[in-house]
Amino acid sequence: MSASTPSATGVGHRRGPERLTGSAALRLHLALTVGLLASAIAFAIEVVRALHGNTLSWVYVVEWPLLAGFGTYMWWCLFTGRDWRSHGTPGAPAHEAIPDEKLEAWNRYLNQLEAGEGDE
Repeated sequence: MSASTPSATGVGHRRGPERLTGSAALRLHLALTVGLLASAIAFAIEVVRALHGNTLSWVYVVEWPLLAGFGTYMWWCLFTGRDWRSHGTPGAPAHEAIPDEKLEAWNRYLNQLEAGEGDE
């Protein structure tokens, strides 16, 4: 079954996101583990520095857990196969680009220059 299979009504249905498996999943888990370990170590270092009087370190005490949380969120999105494009309505038509006359004119000009037909 393909990613978009027309049904009897002619409306396409997309399958849901697919999880990573095999070596790709293993590399992703390893990257998360290393990132979380680095964030935990950096957090501990900044807590010690902040408690010894370095007031700027309090910013990093908050920053490292936020960074670890964001990394975990990105890991989950990549692992489950979700990305910003998969949030549309299943079976909805793909977004069609709006023609841009200036962009098309610029591309024609560049093609003429590459072909050696440009004004010199």
